[in-house]
Formats: sequence, C-alpha cells, structure tokens
Amino acid sequence: MSHVCIYYIDFCKFQPPCPKFLDQPLFRMGIFEPFRAIGYITTNVPFSVQRLGTEAFVTVSVGKAFQIYDCAKLNLVLVGSQLPKKIRALASYRDYTFAAYGHNIAVFKRAHQVATWSSHNSKVNHLLLFGEHVLSVDIEGNMFIWAFKGMDQNIAPTVHILLENNRPSCIMHPDTYLNKVIVGSQDGSLQLWNISTKKKLYEFKGWTSTICCCISSPALDVVAVGCSNGKIHVHNIRYDEEIVTFTHSTRGSVTALSFSTDGQPLLASGGTSGVISVWNLEKRKLQSVIRDAHDCSVVSLHFFANEPVLMSSSADNSIKMWIFDTSDGDPRLLQFRSGHSAPPLCIRYYANGRHILSAGQDRAFRLFSVVQDQQSRELSQRHVSKRAKKLRLKETEIKLKPVIAFDVAEIRERDWCNVVTCHMDTSQAYVWRLQNFIIGEHILTPRVENPTPIKSCAISVCGNFAVLGTAGGWIERFNLQSGISRGSYIDKFVRKTCAHDGEVIGIACDSTNTIMISAGFHGDVKVWDFKTREMKSRWEIGCSLVKIIYHRSNGLLATVADDLVICLFDAVALRMVRKFEGHTDRITDMCFSEDGKWLLSSSMDGTFRIWDVILAKQIDAISVDVSITALSLSPNMDVLATTHVDQNGVYLWVNRAMFSSTSSNVSHGSGKEIVSVKLPSVSSAEDSIDNNFEKVNANPPQDEDASHLILDQQIPDLVTLSLLPRSQWQSLINLDIIKARNKPIEPPKKPEKAPFFLPSIPSLSGEILFNSRQSADEKMDAQAGETDKKRKKTDNTVSQFLHFLQSSEENNFAAFTNYIKGLSSSALDVELRMLQIIDDHDELETEKRPELYFIELLLDYFIHEISCRNNFEFIQAVIRLFLKIHGETIRCQSGLQDKAWKLLELQSTVWQKVDTLFQSTRCMVTFLSNSQF
Repeated sequence: MSHVCIYYIDFCKFQPPCPKFLDQPLFRMGIFEPFRAIGYITTNVPFSVQRLGTEAFVTVSVGKAFQIYDCAKLNLVLVGSQLPKKIRALASYRDYTFAAYGHNIAVFKRAHQVATWSSHNSKVNHLLLFGEHVLSVDIEGNMFIWAFKGMDQNIAPTVHILLENNRPSCIMHPDTYLNKVIVGSQDGSLQLWNISTKKKLYEFKGWTSTICCCISSPALDVVAVGCSNGKIHVHNIRYDEEIVTFTHSTRGSVTALSFSTDGQPLLASGGTSGVISVWNLEKRKLQSVIRDAHDCSVVSLHFFANEPVLMSSSADNSIKMWIFDTSDGDPRLLQFRSGHSAPPLCIRYYANGRHILSAGQDRAFRLFSVVQDQQSRELSQRHVSKRAKKLRLKETEIKLKPVIAFDVAEIRERDWCNVVTCHMDTSQAYVWRLQNFIIGEHILTPRVENPTPIKSCAISVCGNFAVLGTAGGWIERFNLQSGISRGSYIDKFVRKTCAHDGEVIGIACDSTNTIMISAGFHGDVKVWDFKTREMKSRWEIGCSLVKIIYHRSNGLLATVADDLVICLFDAVALRMVRKFEGHTDRITDMCFSEDGKWLLSSSMDGTFRIWDVILAKQIDAISVDVSITALSLSPNMDVLATTHVDQNGVYLWVNRAMFSSTSSNVSHGSGKEIVSVKLPSVSSAEDSIDNNFEKVNANPPQDEDASHLILDQQIPDLVTLSLLPRSQWQSLINLDIIKARNKPIEPPKKPEKAPFFLPSIPSLSGEILFNSRQSADEKMDAQAGETDKKRKKTDNTVSQFLHFLQSSEENNFAAFTNYIKGLSSSALDVELRMLQIIDDHDELETEKRPELYFIELLLDYFIHEISCRNNFEFIQAVIRLFLKIHGETIRCQSGLQDKAWKLLELQSTVWQKVDTLFQSTRCMVTFLSNSQF
C-alpha cells in the first residue's frame, strides 16, 4: 500500500509537532538503502574477449560482479548480478558467462544466473573455454571438465583429472592439438595433458622460475611463456626447443602476453611494473615500449583478430586500447576507460545531482556521471603525457599531488574557472574549468613571507572570489577571473600577522557575501566582514577542531572537535543551538541536506548517522562493513554518495522514501537502533539490494499477516492519502452529473438500408458493411449474445466484490481496499447498487435478505478505515456514494442505525482533529494574503 504522509506545521509558533512515529518499533529499515557502485572498471582478474558477428565484447570482473563492454567504443552494455564472493576467473561463450568464485562456478545467460557448478573443494583460479566444454582448475591441481549441454542446470562434471603439479599457475590450449592442454606451474614445469584419456603426454624441460602466463602463437607448435624472473620464452612444443628468449628491462614478473594476428610479427608483453613491451619476432629485438601504460601490474593483453589494435587491462582500474598506426611503429592510445586507482578522498555533487566530483589518492581529479557511465572522465592537467615523456618521468610524478579539499560554484561555469582545489603539502591552490574539463590558467599563491601548505578553501556564492586558508593561519582572498589577490584577513586584536594561531581547518562564505567564517585548529571560530576583511566576532569551542561545514540558507555552522561531538552554531546570533553525540571514533565527514533539516555525519567507527536539526535528535544510524571517508547528498535528497577506506569506487545509496514502492513510513529508522547494511554492489538489481539489510538485534516478522499489520499502522495524529488520481475519487462524488452530461441528446438513428444488389464491402475503418439482405434475426441474435456477455461479466465482477468483502475481517481489509481502488468509478457504483433493496413490502422477509449482511460489512469496513485514517480522501468519496445509495435502507433498519451512529461519531472526531491542524495554516495564509509589503 502506498502512503503520503502530511506534516502540519504550526506557523504561528514556527515549531513543527514532534513526530512520535520515530520512536515506535514499527520502522525497521534505514532511510537510505544500497543502490549501486560507480567508478569500477576492472580488477586484477584477466578479461575474456569474444566476437559476436562483426562486434567484439570484453567481459571484465569488478569484484563480486562482472561487466561487459563493447570494444568499438568501450561502452558499458551489461552488468551481471552480485555473487557471494569475489570473482577469481572469467570465461565467455556467446550469451553465456562463466565466473569462478570461491569453490564454485556461476553460469550466467546475459545478466541472469542460470546454474551453479560445485565440485571443487578448493578455490578455482583458472577457467578455459575448450570447444563445447569449460575446463576449471583449482589451486590444489584438480581439473574438472563441464559440458555445455544442460548448462542451465546444476550438473556434475564429465571428467575429473588430478594434475601432478599441485600448484598450477596457467592453462592454455595449443592450436590444432586435439583434446590437449598445456599446464604451467609455480615450480617452472610445463606439461602437456590429454583431457580425453586423462593422461600426461609429455613434460617439457621447463625453467627454474615460476610460469606466470602462457599463450599460443599464430604459428603452429609455437607458444610463448612468461616467467616471474622477467623472461619471455618463445618455445617450440613439438620439438621442445627454445626459439628465442626476451628479457624485460624493468624488474618484475611477466604477467600477460599476446601475439599479433594482422600480419605483423609482434609479441606484446606486460609486467608487474605496468610497462607494456612490444617485441619484433623477425628481428628478435625490442620494437617499442609503453612506459606509462598502467600504474599497476598489467593483468591481460589481447590483440584483436586481423587488426593492429591491442587491448590491455590492469589492476589500476583501467582498460586501454592501443593502435599501431604510426610511421615509427610505436603504438598510441586509441581509447580507454578508467576510474580511481587509489581510494578517493573528497567527493561533491555537481550539476543538480547528475555528476559527482571526486579527488583521489592517485592524484586524479575526476567527474563521474550518475546517469550515463560513458560520460565519466578525468579532468585534464595539461599535457601530462608529453611532459612526462620529455622529462623521462612517470605521469604520476608529473601530476599534481592528491587533492585534500576543494570547493565548486556552478553559477560561473560558462564564464571562468569555477573549481578551486587544495593539494597535499602544496602552498598553492589550483583552479579548474569544468565546462572544458581542464585545469585553469591561474595558480593562486598566497603572499606570505613563510609559505605553508594550503589546507582549506571556499568559493563565494557569486562565484567571483576564492578564499584560501593555510597551515600557518593565513587567510587570503583571490579573484577567480584574473587570479589576482584581493587582500588578506588579519586579526589585529590578537595577532597582527595572520588570522589564526594555527592551521585553518575550514572556511565558509554566506549567501549574500556579507560575512566569511573561518575556524582554527585550536578551537577558535571567527566571523569576518567579507568586503572590509575585518573581524566582527569570535568564539571558542574549547578543544581542537577537525572540520566545519556551513549551510547558507539557514545560517547554521556545524563543527566537529576531538571530543567526537558535533555542535551547531547560529552564525548570526553567535550561540550554540544544537549538540549531537553518538560517534565513538574519529568523524571523517559531514554534510547538510539541501533544505537544512538533516545533518549527515560519518565516522571511522563504521557508521554514518542522520541527525534531524529541527528535532535535535538522531533519526537514523547505519553501520557498514568498511568505514566511510567522505559523503555527499544530492540536492534533491534522493541519492547519497559515499567513499570508503581502501575502496576505489563511489557508492550510491537511495532514499527509500522517494524510490521505494512500499509504505513510506517504514523508510525511517527509529534513531536508537543501528541498521547493519552491506556496501552497494556494481549491479543495481533488486534481488541484490533486498538482501543487503541485516538489522542489529532485530526480529523481523515471520509471516505475511504480521507484515501487513506493520504496513497498515498509521502515524499518530496524521492522515494517509491513497495516492490515487484526483479524477478517480472526485468522479465518485459527481457521478450523477457526469452521467447526465454524457447522456446522448437524441436517440441514435437507424442507418438507411443499402440497395439489395450491393455486395458486402470493407469500409475505410476495416469493418464489413453487410447488405440489406442480412436477416433481422441474425442481427437480433448477435445483439442478444453481446448482452449475455455483458451480463456474465457484471455477475463475475459482483461476485468478486462480495467475495473480497466477505473474506475481509476487521484486521485484514487490505485486500478489499486494493480491489476497490483498482475499479473505475462506474464499476464501483454498479457494485454498490447491486446491494440495493428494491422490493421491501414484507418487513420480516427484508430483514433476512443477504443484502443487509453485506451492507453491515461495508459499515464495519468504513469504521475500520476511518479509525486507521488510511486512504482518507478515497474513503470519504466512497462513503458519500454508499450513503447516497443505501441511506434510506440504513434509516429503516434498526440494526444498521447503531453502526451508522458509530461511524458518524468517529468521522466527526477524526475530522475535528484534521480541521484543527489546518486552521493555523489557514490563518497564516489569510494574514499573509491581506498584508501589503
């Protein structure tokens, strides 16, 4: 049942009534529920490439789920459902995807899991697509072979082979070798197995280092083997002879290999250093090196068939495509998809909640799209690749240091730079222009004798000025258009050299550019005149401050100190108005809701809490597995974004009150109980979300009746509407007027008979026009048949109406309510009139009629609904129609009069309460409408 809760505010006192429903044990789930995670591209699991027709698709792992990208433009086309454990290996065949997790293998047909294969007793590390079979190998050397036939069932494997080397590291199938696979191990041995006879055919000479990867070449009988010592062995398996050996110039293992198939004799190799090397097999030497291909170990490499395009993936959360089309033979970056390679530190909603700005420890400043994943990008830092190549340094060394704080103003996006960032251990601030997704021209450098790192920043509401605060207590204002300094803020009463004695931990500007608020590390908060830069007032917190945030609409300043207490101050009245306690560890971030009624805070104790500013109390507390480091609430208050410790993605949580199809009154927590919730997954499927909630010390209802009781309970002193269209319940009141208006003015005219010699012809509308020779008897029979069908349909409808009514009890009217809400106004009018008593000549006979029993049940139903105040406006319309039809019958029957009196008293009581709540609002509106300003 859907509900709309109406909150009545006493405008005379400007104090809303306290909602007692927040303290009831009725509300079980938190305000926010997990939705999905964004910013995840791939992990350290090798991808799987397949071709369907003329298009190629790549399947990658993103933790416990998988994603499929179109290789043409790297657009996300499909996201798999969540698995219980992280994926360890992937394989794909047409519409099917095989994912190994733990001891099991999940089989997906597109995004839906159709089977689970369970025969391994240890972790499965490798999957190989082998004709019409899938080979799986675990860490203990057990190889199972699964057939495609019956893959939609939980079948048993067809073949089991126990490998001699109990630590297999890779598996591959050499071309043209029927029923044979090559298995490499961690001890450096290489073996050839026949999976049909379950026998080892040959063991190669091998090498002394661990074999990390092995791949077949376009030339027959030739494979390439990558080892942990950085060597690549091109080996002839038919004669067991070494053809050529290459050695990586960088330290680390060879983790990925791929042969080119477009006619060029090239071999690409990737290592743990993130470097991709391209070797010329004819000249037997190194052709080119992509030094800054990835920031972490290269996981997979793949040359597309008959194309000079190489795809690579890495543990740095990126997929890149390289094309060999330059004159010198060096590859260039064609396209890529990437996310944060290190956990983000700061996030902020932008563009009315459509985008999220994120700054991470990987020195990247990114813009994530919540709507379309392909619109996510990294903001450019101007020719980083060229500068790194020229200076022979890594790109990470050229990039700016990680962002520790930033502020954004949307009002000047089209005019000049509208973002300012503070960087770790940097005495300069940088500006960015989001319209072009690029760093700005100006660098904001405070004019101070002893430069110290900038720790905080803020942009004025007009978007013209940026205010910076340093670790030495210096505060300076800059013009964003020109980058010129516009003066500094100095406390002349205490110190004549700077604004604060210690580090400036936060700066905020009001909504009219009247005041600027700054906070120092030692607990001093100061209010400055924005234009004259003179201090107006100050107060002491009493302990070291950690963070402050300011809400421009209501003028409230929230501060966090070392004592784990959140204090709210009125910046105009200069006094503390609220104090919130509850966190048990360091508070990491805070944010206000757009309307200023909620304050959200996160802590290293693993919880984020929602505080009601008006009620001065906690209304919800949610515990997650990984502590939250930053959070941001969208302007519409519908989606919450969070970042977590050691997590490279941004996690989204939806407001249940706005998106849940269930009753909105269950969307709020009690405030005293902590709801334990799992992190959102990459997949936003409902089945993966519904299982995420586990409330601490909660006993959920075990049967459906108990759940109906919970949903049907009403918030005290409020009424709940039905959410039906206004036309549906208003037409019940004016049904007679509507019928009279729609009544035809004159009876339909009989069409003229066509001449007897005209045949039956189709009309323009597609109907057959019969000639006049059609008999009148046939027409009458057809009309009689239609009348019988309508009569049977009406009888069936009435029988359903009486069935639902008779089966309903005093505490179980939900089914009957849902049934009548689904009827049209005319259908409901017909069903109520079918209970009308017409021939009431014999009084004794009338009292025994079944219509009176159903009328009495309807009165009980109205009494129950009015007492619960559910579907208020719809029930009022139904009662009016009911009394209009059956009012005379109720007046004549003494047994029905008692219940009618009870209904009248209950209706009067409920309406008096509602009218009293409306009265103060009417008075205020009348007063304001008659005032002249």
